[in-house]
Amino acid sequence: MFTRRNFLVTSVAAGSLLATGQAMAQGKGLIGISMPTKSSTRWISDGESMVKEFTGMGYETDLQYGEDDIPNQLAQIENMVTKGAKVLIIAAIDGSTLSDILKKAHEAGAKVFAYDRLITKTGDVDYYTTFDNFGVGVLQGNSLIKGLKERFAGVKPWNVELFGGSPDDTNAFYFYDGAMSVLQPLIDAGDIAIVSGQTGMDKVGTLRWDGAVAQARMDNLLSANYTDKKVHGVLAPYDGLSRGIISSLKGVGYAPGAEMPIVTGQDAEVPSVKAMMAGEQYSTVFKDTRELAAVTAKMVDMVLQGKEPEINDTKTYNNEVKVVPSYLLTPHDVGKDDIEKLLVGSGYIKAEDLQ
Repeated sequence: MFTRRNFLVTSVAAGSLLATGQAMAQGKGLIGISMPTKSSTRWISDGESMVKEFTGMGYETDLQYGEDDIPNQLAQIENMVTKGAKVLIIAAIDGSTLSDILKKAHEAGAKVFAYDRLITKTGDVDYYTTFDNFGVGVLQGNSLIKGLKERFAGVKPWNVELFGGSPDDTNAFYFYDGAMSVLQPLIDAGDIAIVSGQTGMDKVGTLRWDGAVAQARMDNLLSANYTDKKVHGVLAPYDGLSRGIISSLKGVGYAPGAEMPIVTGQDAEVPSVKAMMAGEQYSTVFKDTRELAAVTAKMVDMVLQGKEPEINDTKTYNNEVKVVPSYLLTPHDVGKDDIEKLLVGSGYIKAEDLQ
């Protein structure tokens, strides 16, 4: 029976259809994009890049940011499922918390893509798009050693402290393990000294990738271990942590120059690139999120056409239930001399933003 309520619902739906424009008019469906936070500019870039890619393909998008609040992200994803999203693209705040909602998503016929953070403890994830995360750690470890050799050639052992990412993010372990595959032989040989003795993700992890937490820990490390010693290097897996660590170092008198510790990073965030130009941060790892967004969009489109998407890794990412078919992109080490070519030249950062 066609009631007044039916009429109102139909009218609202029609209005919504008109409001969404060409994407819905083409009938290709809704893509739900769940990002963890806007506190990092890279996640903003990821979200905007994917919206651009999918809109160009004729899809409607629902982009949401969980702001590092797990219940908030779960509610946002559930809403996407309720709205009929054909695909969910999720950069999880905590990849182990999504089992129930992803079961509902699969039951509703949605495909699930883990995006740059592996979703664990569920079989209801179809694909994973990311960078070679172990390789990111290798780049960071090699960059740290390169900087130590350049700046502290006459010093042995090099006094180094280690920082890891958030223990609820599987990437943090790949970054750490990759870096330690490079650093551990030098630690064993006595060329590097971890003066605090703090190693392993259970001791060096930084919950939620919080720069303030990293700064507070660096303050404690300096006061407890470096009253009569110099720190020569700090392994930092992410630019936001790097900036907190550098603030701590500057607070006890370190300044750009011959005694500034070598500090690594990741994500090529503008404030950290400026810090590199100023001689404070030594390096970062550039992961072109535009490329990751484009690869993800292409894979999603293939899946929704009923075709097999291209993948290049079927061994690395075991999520404790299954090995998730993955596509891995290549990260790039960036030092001060690489900024113009790799970051500005590629259009990833505008030259005027570095003024």
